[in-house]
Amino acid sequence: MGRLRFGDLRVHVMLKREGWAVDKKRVYRLYRLERLSLRVKTKRRKRISLLRGKAVPATGPNQRWSMDFEHDQMFDGRAFRILTVIDQWSRESALLEVNFRLTGRCVGRAPDQAATVCGWPQSITVDNGTESTSKALDEWAYRRGVKLDYTRPGKPADNGLIASFNGRLRDAFLNGHEFITMHDMRERLRAWQHDYNVHRPHGSLGHLTPSEFVKLRSGQQTKSHPVYG
Repeated sequence: MGRLRFGDLRVHVMLKREGWAVDKKRVYRLYRLERLSLRVKTKRRKRISLLRGKAVPATGPNQRWSMDFEHDQMFDGRAFRILTVIDQWSRESALLEVNFRLTGRCVGRAPDQAATVCGWPQSITVDNGTESTSKALDEWAYRRGVKLDYTRPGKPADNGLIASFNGRLRDAFLNGHEFITMHDMRERLRAWQHDYNVHRPHGSLGHLTPSEFVKLRSGQQTKSHPVYG
């Protein structure tokens, strides 16, 4: 897959993972020489955002998920939406549900697909959008014993992890592809999700992929709490 948004540090990490004994400074020089860096416009943050109270970070899998939506359109102009769900602890993409229309009932049923693999989370951080505040999602959460943790109005940074994920989804996938059919879209999206979880190293995870992080930390927890027969 293309790595158009990778910086020189992540390129260096990927080279090391593939067995290349290359110095980080040399990678940086070549990166700059080939003009691979992309200038990204960033909005100046208001200072008041620094006063926001930090949420307690997750310390294990399935404690907290984050959920949001991303929008785009097909080659013929038809709009579609993607429901995105990640695990806040491992940064793993738990669910990518795409369709031309996603109702509150669809949003309520979709997390069950991810739960068949890893179980239901204790809570899901969501914004105050129509689907997130729908009766269908509220009923789903009640029946599953899942708490819906709503962000404060006007505080999108409360759900910053999913916003960051959606930004990567936009830059690395949606902006680089044209989609003819919904079947084509779902197949490509599934492949990108696998690449994101299994092959893409994350700086916040010590340059491990989400799947590597889960395996490593799960093994450490098992050693710390041995099970005796």
